[in-house]
Amino acid sequence: MSTPNTAKKETPTGRTSGPGRLLITVYGVFAISATARALLQIATKFDEAPVAYTLSAFAAIVYIVATVSLAKPGAKWATVATVAICIELLGVLVVGALSLVDPAAFQHASVWSKFGQGYGYIPLLLPIIGLIWLYRHREAK
Repeated sequence: MSTPNTAKKETPTGRTSGPGRLLITVYGVFAISATARALLQIATKFDEAPVAYTLSAFAAIVYIVATVSLAKPGAKWATVATVAICIELLGVLVVGALSLVDPAAFQHASVWSKFGQGYGYIPLLLPIIGLIWLYRHREAK
């Protein structure tokens, strides 16, 4: 017998289940680590490299938005995730290229410097994997 206040729990399907959970977890780890790194850098040595540390903070925000939007079901959240991950990919490519072309401008690394070299190039691979995942699990309109 069910009580009126008992809500049926929905099991995640589509892009929020299976390997999608792993993708969300990896994004969550990057959201936490990028946020912690940016806050520490800004609090302790912002004057040494304001551009790099601002980029770290921006990357943290992008990872947070990507994590939350990947975890939420629905077409609107999928669109938010796609936009966030496209911004992430653009950031990795632009910052990565600039940090190689003009290393003096990026003496202090950000998460996207040298295409994410300091993180085993995961920042370069993650948005590609994320966009493929979203494409394969797009919802019919």
